[in-house]
Amino acid sequence: MEFLVWGGALISVIGLGGLVWCIIYVMRLRKQALDDDTMRARMQRAVLVNFAALAVSTIGLMMVIAGIFLS
Repeated sequence: MEFLVWGGALISVIGLGGLVWCIIYVMRLRKQALDDDTMRARMQRAVLVNFAALAVSTIGLMMVIAGIFLS
């Protein structure tokens, strides 16, 4: 079950990378002078990626916990 732990850890790191990307993306957006409609459309993309990254990270953590319990 060691592969489950390491695979889950890798998936969690990928999800964490997605969260870091969201933070950097939103910080860059806030520096730009955009109108409300454009900002809202771009923020919707960031929210979608944020939820996906959280889901990936959660699945990875569940894999780690399952691997620990099964070993």
